Amino acid sequence: MIGWPTPLLQGKPVMTVIGVTVSLLLFAAPLRAQPDAAELSWQQLSPSEQQLLKEFREKWDRLPPHKQRRLLNGAKRWETMTPEERQEVTRRFQQWRQLPPEERQSRRERLQQFKQLPPEQQESIRRARQWFKSLPAEERRELKEKWNSMTPEERRALRKNLQGGLPDREADRSSANQADR
Repeated sequence: MIGWPTPLLQGKPVMTVIGVTVSLLLFAAPLRAQPDAAELSWQQLSPSEQQLLKEFREKWDRLPPHKQRRLLNGAKRWETMTPEERQEVTRRFQQWRQLPPEERQSRRERLQQFKQLPPEQQESIRRARQWFKSLPAEERRELKEKWNSMTPEERRALRKNLQGGLPDREADRSSANQADR
């Protein structure tokens, strides 16, 4: 069962909770920049880091140290990624850039709200997202449709019923198989 966070995201559609989680994955790591980091000169970067950050070369010395550090951390993460991970990050970044500015701002705000939640609620949201992602595409689509067709009262009742935790897919399948007998 999904343990829904309360009260911050209570009453929000499943897609909002998923959106918060996706935003977290996309942007949480860069937001952990070190605010008091010393400025880095372009020459201090390795050749591979310079290659990855080449579009920033002309303005590198004018960037605040925290932005330099954030970009450098991103370049280091990129170097450790598999080709598949790089492809996925590129795809998500392109999706992000296609969002209207208002939607990007809304997602940034939701991320800040998420960061204010207690660690237990954050973990609950992460588990719910993992559970949802583990479902087959058709099942996810059906759940989204069902959620979107529910009234706010029905959504509240469902969340209350799901407070115990995430569903156990194997247990669900087992009980479904027994019901079919």
